[in-house]
Amino acid sequence: MDNKQKLLNLLGLARRAGKLVTGEDMVLKAVRNGKVQLVFFAQDGGNSTKKKFTNKTQSYNVAFSTTLTRQEIADATGMARSLVAVADRGFAKKMKEYLKQEEETQ
Repeated sequence: MDNKQKLLNLLGLARRAGKLVTGEDMVLKAVRNGKVQLVFFAQDGGNSTKKKFTNKTQSYNVAFSTTLTRQEIADATGMARSLVAVADRGFAKKMKEYLKQEEETQ
């Protein structure tokens, strides 16, 4: 199983565990309050929203990834979203490892 698939499985697990924050306003608030460690934004999501979250996550030092597509996020979480944030250190840490490995293999 490749790292992207492991990442997607973990995203689904985080969803079932109630550890995902979704929705622009909720994610923004969570980033500001230091409640999330990792934000996923779909690579095929809107540019203005992407820019907003790139800036916001950088200023609050939150990991930001555009590795996944809307379809992959939807398949993994069962929700049609282009933006999800991970509100659990353990999940986020493991996901970051998979992201790093995924980047190294490309």
